Amino acid sequence: MSRTIGYVTLLIRDYDEAIAYFTRCLQFVLIEDTPVSDGKRWVLVAPPGRAGTALLLAKAATTEQMERIGHQAGGRVFLFLHTDDFWRDYRELRSRGVKFTEEPRTEAYGTVAVFEDLYGNRWDLLQLKSA
Repeated sequence: MSRTIGYVTLLIRDYDEAIAYFTRCLQFVLIEDTPVSDGKRWVLVAPPGRAGTALLLAKAATTEQMERIGHQAGGRVFLFLHTDDFWRDYRELRSRGVKFTEEPRTEAYGTVAVFEDLYGNRWDLLQLKSA
């Protein structure tokens, strides 16, 4: 049996601003941007060379959803961006205006630093230690 998590929904304010952030700042690839109905769009982005999960950028449609933008994990790190070269990507992301909330650190599992996306969701930039 084979199973994978295909998409993770990320609540956003605006499709175009979110696409711009993810493709310009994080250098993600826009996989799909298809109009569906009632002004909604099916928007998928993922890191280049993606072999795993993509983000489904979902425009908040209700007051409750709007309140969750940037707070989907209650202040905890929500998403983990794995890299094969932490320092290359850390420098590149900083040069593109990505806001890191802490200095990089070495943990038992690898090198990591927390950053926030344009909505305030917390991410780990993470290079796992080799086994």
